Amino acid sequence: MKEGEAGGGETRGRRSECQVNGTSAKYPEIKTLMGPDPRLKWIVCMMVVIQFVAFYLVKDLDWKWVLFWTYAFGSCINHSMTLAIHEISHNTAFGNNKAMWNRYFAIFANLPIGLPYSASFKRYHLDHHRYLGGDGIDVDIPTDFEGWFFCTRFRKFIWIILQPLFYAIRPLCINPKPITQLEMTNVAFQVTFNVLLYWLWGAKPVVYMLAGSMLGMGLHPISGHFIAEHYMFLKGHETYSYYGSLNLLTFNVGYHNEHHDFPSIPGRRLPMVKEIAAEYYTDLPQYTSWVKVLYDFIMDDTISPYSRIKRKLKGEVKQE
Repeated sequence: MKEGEAGGGETRGRRSECQVNGTSAKYPEIKTLMGPDPRLKWIVCMMVVIQFVAFYLVKDLDWKWVLFWTYAFGSCINHSMTLAIHEISHNTAFGNNKAMWNRYFAIFANLPIGLPYSASFKRYHLDHHRYLGGDGIDVDIPTDFEGWFFCTRFRKFIWIILQPLFYAIRPLCINPKPITQLEMTNVAFQVTFNVLLYWLWGAKPVVYMLAGSMLGMGLHPISGHFIAEHYMFLKGHETYSYYGSLNLLTFNVGYHNEHHDFPSIPGRRLPMVKEIAAEYYTDLPQYTSWVKVLYDFIMDDTISPYSRIKRKLKGEVKQE
């Protein structure tokens, strides 16, 4: 379905606030799942330490082994860390009452990724939830150029490889925002860390870090979630969930219908939402493999970056 064709009425996978409130009213125990996940901060700290150890271990390896471990291990950890930052952006590390603790903890979690983005991600991701598919607001929607150019199988393959680049540039094209002090702090901490890493252990850990982030968010099994979440493989269904084993590495981001309905519920508890309110989720279209999602996206000539709902928003949209 081409961008701009939102169709009449609600699209499945974008339930109204009234419908979501109806679910929580019918199952009030869902509200008890909201709030911070006390395990999250310790899991994130463990992942950061694991990458710091990996930086030390790769410094003396031959380049061929640096590149091998970059894709086989580093890319998985770094992609998982981006989804930890996604969790933290919803204040699930320390709660809504300690919002700035979450922001600075996300900057800490950002360190082994190498690219300073956590502060900006928070601002744009909230728009994605408030105005899903909003024209000129939701930067998760590909640009007109992406939809026009990456329309053949080979070009779609290249587009998937370059996904990290497009995710970085797209906000500047669609919805540029003034730079905040927190974003400058994010950049300062990240640049300082990258320089120190190079000074201490040389170029190999830096390549392992940066290449791992680029590869992990490009042509990689985990990156199938980028396509799986909101691309319209079936007409009339905008948001899809995935309940497979890769959720163990991705903080249950595969439970995407559940996440959009209840973004304040930490990923660890989203399976409970599906269990409690099974009637709302079990019969929705879902994926069993993110790898197959990538394959189908490339090989299906009816699917392209244009296969997203784009909505013309009415009235004024408040920007952060």
